[in-house]
Parts: sequence; structure tokens; C-alpha cells
Amino acid sequence: MQLWLLNSFSTPALVLLVVGVPTLLTVAAALLLHRRYPALSTGKYNNVVEVLLGMFGAIYGIILAFVIVTLWTQLETTQSVVATEATDLAQMVRDVRSFPAEQRDGITKDIDAYVHGVVNVQWPLMREGRADYTATAAKLDRIYTDLQAYEPRTSTQRAFYEQTLDRLNDVVAQRRARLEQSSEQLPLLIRALVFGGALVVLAVICLFGNRRKSVQILFVASVSVLIGFSLLLVLVLDRPFSGDLSVGPEPYKAGALAVYWGAAGG
Repeated sequence: MQLWLLNSFSTPALVLLVVGVPTLLTVAAALLLHRRYPALSTGKYNNVVEVLLGMFGAIYGIILAFVIVTLWTQLETTQSVVATEATDLAQMVRDVRSFPAEQRDGITKDIDAYVHGVVNVQWPLMREGRADYTATAAKLDRIYTDLQAYEPRTSTQRAFYEQTLDRLNDVVAQRRARLEQSSEQLPLLIRALVFGGALVVLAVICLFGNRRKSVQILFVASVSVLIGFSLLLVLVLDRPFSGDLSVGPEPYKAGALAVYWGAAGG
């Protein structure tokens, strides 16, 4: 459901669905509740509402803030992993320029195949929350095979050979981290707490009463919108490779890797 929403709707549409629709439903529920129980409209139970909202709101606010900060940190980590992997690949392209033509051409061709495998095969799968290690495994193995078959002769070649091998090992590590992050999400218990807590807070604010309907509607709508945007943020950040605001494959098309996409490398 979450992946379908992120990949099927634009950000404005998600705002309408996750923020607008629940806000309208909450306001409608509050108005119907007050019509059914007129005593609520007098503000007779507002003291109880304030206590409940203060208690539940404080606990829920702390939980929600913790979850959002955690997911934001996860997003930054994911961006760093992607950038690091792409940078290592670009540096490998530069390093192998010191190799003899036959080895250089073979390795750059395999890097080309790996980069296209990441962008064209793995990325669409990661948008769907699937981590497919096999999509680029053979391409990585070919790069290792090329390096194992090459024996550097000069000190310069040996220095760049060691750097290339170190960067390739780092690519493998970053690849695994990237794929693991593509399939990770909040534990079920945390998700239940976040979305279930939102329902509790929204139910409490429906009890708030005021003789002026405009004040009541403004209060209920304001809290609903705030909670809606918070839940939207959780929804978006929980899947860093899905939706409009996702981490994209642009680093694999920039710099020295741009040559593989019909552009001049930088």
C-alpha cells in the first residue's frame, strides 16, 4: 500500500490524500459528534479534553519526533551511500587510465555494464522495495576477474592497481548497504504506534467544543493538518528510493561516469 501510494501519486496528490482527506473527515466527524451530543458544543468537557490532549499529545509528539529524526538520518545515510558508490566507480574509471589499453578497455567496459545495471535494472526494483543482488553480481565478478588477470609492471601501475582494487571493494560494500536500505522500513510495531497514535489524538480533538462553530472547525482542522503532514513525512522518508522525493541514480550519470551515458565526463 505504502509503495503503491508513493509510486502512483505525485507529491501534491499525496498531500491531498494524506492531509486533505483525513482533515475533512475529522472535521466532519467532529461536527456530527457535536450534533449528536449537543453538550459537547458548550465546552463542558474542554477541561478533560485539555488533560487528555496534553497527555497523549506530549507522548505522541515525542514518538513522532523520534521517528522523523531517525528516518531523516536514514535518508541522509542513503544519499551518502549512493554518492560514495558512484564516486568510487568514477575514481576507478580514472585509475585504470594508467593500465595498458587491453586491460583498461576491458575494465571500463565492465564498469559501464555495472553502472547501467544499477540504473536500468536495480533502481526500478528498489523503487518497488525489492533488493535484487543478482542484477549486478555477474558484472562485479567480471571486474574482479579482469583485475585478477592483470599484473602491473611499473610502480605507477601498481599504485593505481591497488587503489582500483580498494575502490572496488568499497563499491561492493556500498552496493550491499544500498540494497539493504531499499527493502528496509519501519518495524510494524512502530508504524502501528505512529498511525494508531494519530487516530487517538484526532479522536480527542473531536471532543473539543466551542459555541462558535468557526473556532471549533479551525481548531480541529489545524491539528488535523499538522498531524497529516507529519504522517506524510513519515510515509515519504520511510522509503528513500520511492516517490517523487526519493534518492535518484543521478550520481551514476555524473562526472567520469557521464561518458557511459553519451556525455563528456568531468
